[in-house]
Amino acid sequence: MARIIITGAAGFIGSCLLHHFSREEHHTLIAVDDFHPPQKKANYQVASNLTFIDRSAFIPWFMENGHTIDLCLHIGARTDTTEQNMNVLADLNTHYSQFIWEACVNFSIPLIYASSAATYGDGTHGYNDDHHVIKNLKPLNPYGQSKQDFDVWALEQEDKPPFWAGLKFFNVYGPNEYHKGRMASVVYHTYQQILKTGKMNLFKSHRSDYEDGFQSRDFVYVKDVISVISFLAHQRPESGIFNLGSGVANPFLHLAQYTFEAMHRTPEIGFIDTPEDIRDTYQYYTCASMEKLINSGYTKAFHTLKEGVFDYVQGYLMPQRYF
Repeated sequence: MARIIITGAAGFIGSCLLHHFSREEHHTLIAVDDFHPPQKKANYQVASNLTFIDRSAFIPWFMENGHTIDLCLHIGARTDTTEQNMNVLADLNTHYSQFIWEACVNFSIPLIYASSAATYGDGTHGYNDDHHVIKNLKPLNPYGQSKQDFDVWALEQEDKPPFWAGLKFFNVYGPNEYHKGRMASVVYHTYQQILKTGKMNLFKSHRSDYEDGFQSRDFVYVKDVISVISFLAHQRPESGIFNLGSGVANPFLHLAQYTFEAMHRTPEIGFIDTPEDIRDTYQYYTCASMEKLINSGYTKAFHTLKEGVFDYVQGYLMPQRYF
């Protein structure tokens, strides 16, 4: 029976992974997180085969029990893209990840960890996960820099886990993000705003080369994220850093329209100024190059944005279900 660590197990992607692997009876799961926030409890409470380890107690636990672990999925991080305290981000995102890497090296544990598309900054160097490009990336915020620092550090290490994969998550949306507040996906906020007001306000464009609503992102459904992680965990192709998006950029306007359609409502979409605290670091376009993952053997089709939005809205948001 495989023993799998999942950090960030009470959060969005981590809890979806927890449920996915708990449904496979041959796994025993070690769930790592801060389990005190009550708003996260529903994310993980129905999963089975669990051992809970508080994040603050994990490092000594791992040092003592690492020889019993078969796989580490390090998804936990400080994910607030507006966080400006680099010390907090360095501790929770960079240094914590370095400890986990070194433990996985020492105990010969395969490691899959969460990076971020925020490392790509304004896209000057494109969105290519080629290792030769990664060291040149210039993130636009401290969160992205903390992820970039670890990616670069990992690539420089002579000692590596027996298999490792860093995943640059693009704009992930889907069930179990109810607790995220401002950091929840645009799909979630669109649904909530439509429920309350019957309308949706998107950010205006503050660039002349983009029309309002046509700022575009690579939105990826969390079910596809889980599928890719499961593939990497089981197949273990050549190690490295991989993009994890859909490979398609979609305008926010289309996302809002699909959400209205999924709710069987007529679209009423307006535009408001982008908040000043994020305006200077706002990305107007992201699109993952997915060739590396596909060339590694991953063949499953990704949800289109419309498919993902309809599944999320009708299967989870409207009935208030969890993953």
